[in-house]
Amino acid sequence: MKKEELKLTAEWDKTFPKSEKVDHSKVTFVNRYGITLAADLYVPKNAEGRLPAIAVCGPFGAVKEQAAGLYAQTMAERGFLTVAFDPSFTGESGGNVRYMASPDINTEDFMAAVDFLSLHDKVDPDRIGIIGICGWGGMALNTAALDTRVKATVASTMYDMTRVNANGYFDAENSEEARYQKKEAMCAQRLADLKAGEYTLGGGVVDPLPEDAPFFVKDYYDYYKTKRGYHPRSLNSNGGWNVVGCESFMNQPILKYTNEIRSAVLIMHGEKAHSCYFSKDAYAAMTKDSKYTENKELLIIPDAVHTDLYDGGGKNAIPFDKLTQFFTEYLK
Repeated sequence: MKKEELKLTAEWDKTFPKSEKVDHSKVTFVNRYGITLAADLYVPKNAEGRLPAIAVCGPFGAVKEQAAGLYAQTMAERGFLTVAFDPSFTGESGGNVRYMASPDINTEDFMAAVDFLSLHDKVDPDRIGIIGICGWGGMALNTAALDTRVKATVASTMYDMTRVNANGYFDAENSEEARYQKKEAMCAQRLADLKAGEYTLGGGVVDPLPEDAPFFVKDYYDYYKTKRGYHPRSLNSNGGWNVVGCESFMNQPILKYTNEIRSAVLIMHGEKAHSCYFSKDAYAAMTKDSKYTENKELLIIPDAVHTDLYDGGGKNAIPFDKLTQFFTEYLK
């Protein structure tokens, strides 16, 4: 597969400090659509033999220098070879037009990361897991339902991006009329973009923050727009997706076959997160009429809000000991 030449940043530009316990390098790999993806590879220092491995991505609209990299580096400190990658059309990864998303292509991005790990000379291909954060939690479950090589999956503070696009937040726009209006506006935007010769950005997290902003908007602002999590390549920290970037999510549900996932799944979410209903409903759907429930778990983390599971929220909210236990058990 021919790789696109990508411009990869050489210096450490993450939102978290570099660990001395792991070796870090930049790598690239190609998905089955021919898009070259950029990733950070984290390898435990002085590791011997073939290692269990984990691919990490998310949140939706973030880059690998944010939460995904923190998860990847921390799990590498705990003995796993890991990659945190930028999805197609975003960050340092290839693909044109920029700032587009696709339920299909983004699921393939995860599978391409599994390809890369399966063929890596330091990885045991029978011991590969994935971690998806926020909107990529839903993508991780979709990948687990499709990719039989994935032995263990963690969905952290997950969104079902197809549901939120089709139904709105808290399902407040779950009607045929509301969906029609959104689709009508999207179709008009397509023509406006073509006439203008460029795609219109939808805008990232609102800035400045309105005084009457809902809590979940304040929560995102506190991460993406402050020193805590801001990154210059992050869509959410800057101009956001194209207005038409997520159009296909409107009628392509991604979690249809999750109750056929045979491998282990841990879904974890903050108790006080606005988005907790996504995880509760996803777990219920995954275990309903399923023959494979013994290795499935829903973990609700007390007092944690949505972005606490991006970086710990200053209170060590990410249960890395639990993740280590989970992956050690199911990637053995």
